[in-house]
Amino acid sequence: MGSAIGANITQQRERLGWSQARLAREVCRAAGVVGDPVGRQEVSRWETGKRTPREWLPFLAAALAVPVEVLTTPQTAAEPPLPTLADFLPAEDPLEPLQARTGGRIGVSQVADLAQRVHGLRLADDFLAGGDLMRPALRELRKSVRMFREHSYTETTGRQLLVQIGELAQIAGWIASDAGQHEEAERIYRLGLSAATQAEDRTLAGNLAGSLAYQLSNTGRELEGITLARAALDGAGPDAPPKARALYLDRVAWAHTKAGGAENAQHAMRALGEASEALSADSEGSESPAYLYWVDAGELQVMEARVFTELRRPLRAVPILRDVLGRYDATHTRELALYLSWLAVAYADANEPEEAAAVAERVLTLSADIASERTAERGRVVLARLADYADVPEVRAVLDSAA
Repeated sequence: MGSAIGANITQQRERLGWSQARLAREVCRAAGVVGDPVGRQEVSRWETGKRTPREWLPFLAAALAVPVEVLTTPQTAAEPPLPTLADFLPAEDPLEPLQARTGGRIGVSQVADLAQRVHGLRLADDFLAGGDLMRPALRELRKSVRMFREHSYTETTGRQLLVQIGELAQIAGWIASDAGQHEEAERIYRLGLSAATQAEDRTLAGNLAGSLAYQLSNTGRELEGITLARAALDGAGPDAPPKARALYLDRVAWAHTKAGGAENAQHAMRALGEASEALSADSEGSESPAYLYWVDAGELQVMEARVFTELRRPLRAVPILRDVLGRYDATHTRELALYLSWLAVAYADANEPEEAAAVAERVLTLSADIASERTAERGRVVLARLADYADVPEVRAVLDSAA
C-alpha cells in the first residue's frame, strides 16, 4: 500500500508541476498548521514508500485537489516511467532548516551580496583552474548553506536564497570536477539540484543535472550520463530559454558520444542539430539566466568538433576547431589548452603527425602551470595518441620533452 500511495503522490504532484518542497508547503497550509512539520524530505519518504502519510493523507488529498481514493488506489501496471530529476536528489536533505534558528533574520540585501560573490566566482573560473578556486568555492558554499538552515527569512527571500545556493553549487561542482575531486563534485551538484528543485527553478536544475551528467560521461559512467542528461532536458521542458536548451542538448550529444556505438553516434548528431536550432531561436528579446553568458555559437561549434573527434571523423573536426581557435580569447588559458588537445588528436587521426606534434607542444606548454586535472588528463590522451607516430622526428621530440 505504501509504495502505491507513493507512486500516486508523485504522479499527482508532477501533474501540477510542483516540487516536493512546494507540496510540503501546501500540505501544511491545508492542515492549517504553523511552522514546517512536513518538509521536502518527508514528502520524499512518502513518495519512495519509506513512510506512509497516515494522518496527513486527507491534507495531501486536499492540497492536490483529488479524492483520498485517488491516492490510495494502486495504479494499473504500466511501462516503467522515464527517470526524472527527482530520482537524482540526495537521499537525505542537506538543506533541511533547523527547528531552532539562532542566526537572526536575513533579507534581500544579504541574498544580493551572495549573488555578487557567486557571479565573481563564476568569472574567476574563466581565468583560474579548479585547484586554485577549490577552497574559496567550498568555503562560500558552506557559508550559504548555514545561512539557509540557521537564519529566518520570508518565503520569497528563502526561495531567492535557494536559487543562489543552486548557482553556487553549480560553479563549485564544476571547480571541484576540474580539480579532479569527482566524488566531492557529485555531492555538490546533488546539493545544488536539491536547492534548485525546492526553489522550483527548472532551468537551474537542468544546468546542475547537465553538469553532473557531463562529469559522469567523462569518468566511465556513460550510461548514467545519458540518463541524467536526458532527464535534465526533459525536466526543463520545451519552454526553457534557448541558450539553456542548447546547452542541455550539447550535454545529451556528449553523453551519447562517450557511450560509443553507431546508434549512440546517431543520437549524438541529432542532438547537435537540435542544439544549433535551439540557439538560433535566441534573440534580443529572449531571456536567459546570467550564468549562461558563455553559451554561444562558438561553444556549440567546439562541442560539435569534439564529437567528430571522438567519433574519429577528423576531416569534419579539424576545420571547425581551426576556425573557432583562430578567434578564441587567449586569456582563457585552460579552455584554450583543452580545445587544442582535441585538435591535436584530430590531426593525428587525419594522419598528420607533424601538425599534431606542433599543436601538442602548445597544449603541454599552456597546461604546465594550470592546476586543472582536466587539462592534465587531456595532455595524457594527446601523448598516448602521438605514441603511434613515435618514429616521426617532430613527434619524438614532443614525447621526449614530456618524458
